[in-house]
Amino acid sequence: MAKKTSARPSTSKNTKHIDSLSANEFRVELDGEVVDGIFKVSGLAPFKLDVKQSSALKINKDPITIVKMVRRDPNNPVNRWIRESIATQTDIMRVTRTVAVVAVDDGEEIRRWLIKGAWISGVSYSEFDTAKGDLVEETLTLQWESIETLWVDLADSEHQLPATTK
Repeated sequence: MAKKTSARPSTSKNTKHIDSLSANEFRVELDGEVVDGIFKVSGLAPFKLDVKQSSALKINKDPITIVKMVRRDPNNPVNRWIRESIATQTDIMRVTRTVAVVAVDDGEEIRRWLIKGAWISGVSYSEFDTAKGDLVEETLTLQWESIETLWVDLADSEHQLPATTK
């Protein structure tokens, strides 16, 4: 009788596996809808304290930037959000969304950051230059109300760590 062999290499108790994420494996969702054409997300800091000499600590809420390609479709979820934000023209009437940044490893969701109450405080574009063939980048600057960090391995709410920054 032939002996079965495993496709996985055997590991000993002394073997350590590196558990890390690649920065290029992520996706962004806007109110649950996947947004394509995202180049970069920066400034995601769900927990950052402003430490002073006094005992009073304050949570910093630095803006988050999303760099993406310009999309033609006016009904693209980001284009709709930009149009609605520009139309309000006021700080009081902020058009907010929930933005999810999802870390992925080999196609599998590993961690999710829910940026709640996100609103656009600025839109800028890369250079238009006839000497270059680069895609035009659109940069969104987002302010936010809270960020919730979800660990996918802890799917049930009973074991999820309280990790919301408000």
